[in-house]
Amino acid sequence: MAQILIRNLDERTVKRLKARAQRKGHSLQTEVKGILEQQAASLGWEEAWKRVDSIRRSFGNRRFDDSDKIIRKDRDRR
Repeated sequence: MAQILIRNLDERTVKRLKARAQRKGHSLQTEVKGILEQQAASLGWEEAWKRVDSIRRSFGNRRFDDSDKIIRKDRDRR
């Protein structure tokens, strides 16, 4: 597995990261690794919209009923 070394981090940043890790019961390394993996896995807006458009195209010209009528009918049952 790859390793990285980050030099010259601001001391306040390190203290905040340590406090965050301690609150969660994690080591500093585990906390920073989680943050980096979460950021790397998240989509940017442009990529997210490309996926949305792709999903929309996959439905073709299919039309779907408006769900608000179904939800209202279910709420009125109570």
